[in-house]
Formats: sequence, structure tokens, C-alpha cells
Amino acid sequence: MLLLSFAAVLLLAVLVSALAHRTILSTAALFLVAGVVLGPQTTGVLDIEPATPIVATLAELALFAVLFSDGMRVGWNDLRSAWRLPVRALGVGLPLTMAVTAALAYFVVGLDWPAALLIGAVLAPTDPVFAAALVGNEKVPYRLRHLLNVESGANDGLALPFVILFLAIAAGSDDLHLGELATELALGLVIGVVVPLAAIALERLRWFGASAQYAPLNAVAIGLLVLGLGQVTHGNLFLAAFAAGSTVATFGPRQRIAFEQFGENVAELLKLAALLVFGALISVDFLAEISWPGWVFAVLAIVVARPLALAVAFAGSGLAAREQVAAMWFGPKGFASVVYGLLVLNSGIDAADVVFHLVALTIVISILAHSSTDVVIANSFDDTRGAPASQDAALHE
Repeated sequence: MLLLSFAAVLLLAVLVSALAHRTILSTAALFLVAGVVLGPQTTGVLDIEPATPIVATLAELALFAVLFSDGMRVGWNDLRSAWRLPVRALGVGLPLTMAVTAALAYFVVGLDWPAALLIGAVLAPTDPVFAAALVGNEKVPYRLRHLLNVESGANDGLALPFVILFLAIAAGSDDLHLGELATELALGLVIGVVVPLAAIALERLRWFGASAQYAPLNAVAIGLLVLGLGQVTHGNLFLAAFAAGSTVATFGPRQRIAFEQFGENVAELLKLAALLVFGALISVDFLAEISWPGWVFAVLAIVVARPLALAVAFAGSGLAAREQVAAMWFGPKGFASVVYGLLVLNSGIDAADVVFHLVALTIVISILAHSSTDVVIANSFDDTRGAPASQDAALHE
């Protein structure tokens, strides 16, 4: 039934996609709502539980594909030429977002500090998927698009060590495996750089060459190899994905161009499938189990935690007020938080169920809020909208 349900919702999404690009209607929200309606606690069409293997697998694959595609938009030259704002967001904004979110969980919901810090780490990563109209709109200033893209691509991997660290503390473990975490990050980065470089070098040899038919699959093969090696060696998959995409963009412009449209379509399909499955875990009864302080926390985690953290991070940066407000608002929670939330749910810690409920609620609110406002905010940067009408009015005066 999952395949049939996905196909039906996908067809509906295609039919309304033109309308969605012009209005606040969101295809991401459509798949999320469809999952809720079809889920086991609503109509029972989809028999999916949090422990069902396809839930974590789809979320992980979707996040990997999205980060690989995002990395393709940000070559190393781009990073060198515009690194100050992303560094502020990652070096100052990310830990502050964790801290503020943890404080909200402690003081508003009443979680103990280990669980509060854990939920702060789980909800810290951002996802550009649900602000696609902003990140992909050339009317939006390049530095803002660059900032959101680099930040969201890197913060998933950077947040993971904190998730594992606080999960170990919440579980009462004395062995925090800090060396193992550092190894996973370093290994992910190495795999994400070395594999694409080796593949691109091989294609340039006179004995090899991709045909026009297979050219779009070149980057796909690189991505799959990075994913496979990351899984086998336990390297950080998300850091590897973004690093691999960025490496291809830097040293393989031909591969980047060939992959662009095909890769975006693959990432989009995986994203929508993961949203449908995640939505199936949510229901009215599920949301009703959350106390009113939990609802207050979820809203504050979106409208207070990130805006406050970035206000501090961008102080004195010279970033225009309109761009800063957009960056502060567009910190949507997405697949990384889904993956980390499922990791907590299956960990067996005492607060696992409460943490997952709060994480799920925050993600749902974020998807609905951010994916329905990205077009509006992106259009606000288009200074040419309405210009002809104003010019006509001036001529008639």
C-alpha cells in the first residue's frame, strides 16, 4: 500500500505543483498531511510504526540525497570567497540555538537537563528543503542563499556528535566515545573528498569516458559509492554527502551540469516519500498526547531559539536587516531532526517518548510554517514585482 499511496499523492502533487509555486500551497505539506490521513492511527491505510525499518532508511536516504545535491551548488571556491556569514551561523548560531532550545525544554516543559540538552541538539539542524523557493530563487540576494545552503548542509553533521553525546549522558553512560565521534566526522569528510576526486581523475584518463546517456549517472555513482563506504566504515554520512557534492562542484563542473536536473529529481522523490512515511507516524491522538507546555515549547523553539541565536551571531556582520530577518526565520527542521528523533526513540532512555513527541510536533509545525511562507518571503526580495504598474501610475500623474 505504501507504493500505491505514494504514487497517488505524487500524481496529485504534480497536478497542483504549478499552483504551489505561485501560492502558499506546499507540496511538502501535502505529503505530510497525506501521511497523517493514511497513517495507522487515522485511517490505517499505511501500517507504519517508528520501529519499521523503512522509516529510518527513507529519512536517511532522503537527507543524504538532499545534502549531496546541496553540496553541488557550493564549490570550494564559493566557500573560500564567502565563508564569514556561514562560519558565524555555524560557530555561534548553532551552539546558541542548542542552548536556547535546551533552556526552553528545561524551563517550559520541565525536562531534566540531559534530556533538554538532547532535544536541543536534535532540533538544532536546519533544512533548506522546506524553504526551496527562497534558496533557489535568484531574486534573493546570493549571500543569503549561500548562507542558508552552506549552513544547512554542514550543521546536520556538526549536530550529530552532540546528539550522541547527550544521548549517552541521558542514558547514564560513563563511556561517551568522544574519540569515536571525532573519527566518524573525520572519516566522513575524507570519504566525501577522496572518492569524488578519484572518480573524476579516472574519467579524465584516455581509457575512460562517460557517454551522453550515462553522464548524468556519473555523479549518482559517486554519491552511492560515498554512501556505501560511509555505511561500511561508519563515517558520518551527512558530512560525507555535503563534502562529496561540494568536491564534484569544484573539480567536476561537467559532472555537476550533467547531474543537476536528474539529481534534483531523485532528491525530490526521496524527500516526498520520507515525508509521507513520517506523516504516517503522526495522528490527532499522537498530537493530543502532548501537554500544552509541549505546544508552547514547539512554537518557541521555532520563533525564539533560532532568531535569538542568529541575532547574536550576526551582530556587527553588516548583513542587511531584511536578509537577517529572513535567515532568522528560515531555520526549518527537516530530515536530520527526523533521523535523530528516531535515534532517540529507539534508544530506550526514560525520556525517549516525550522527546520524540516534542521533536515530531516541532518538525510538523516547522514544515507547515516554513514551506508555506518561502514563496511569500522570496517574492519580497523581487524589487521588480509591481514596477510596471507604479511606472504607469507615474506617467498618468
